[in-house]
Amino acid sequence: KLIMEKLEKGKTYAWCSCGKSNNQPWCNGAHQGSDYIPKVFTAEETKDASICGCKKTKNPPYCDGSHARL
Repeated sequence: KLIMEKLEKGKTYAWCSCGKSNNQPWCNGAHQGSDYIPKVFTAEETKDASICGCKKTKNPPYCDGSHARL
């Protein structure tokens, strides 16, 4: 499942890779005690982006259509 998000140029984001955050698709620290680490990135431009919600993307944090193969 993809999640459309408005990214702001220069802003730093932390994409949830574990799926446990109640602030999807963003990390809230729920991964603590696991082997998961968030994907931290800074937006290079202001844009609407397709952010991965299934956590299976090969291009985190962006959706690559992996959810269609689950």
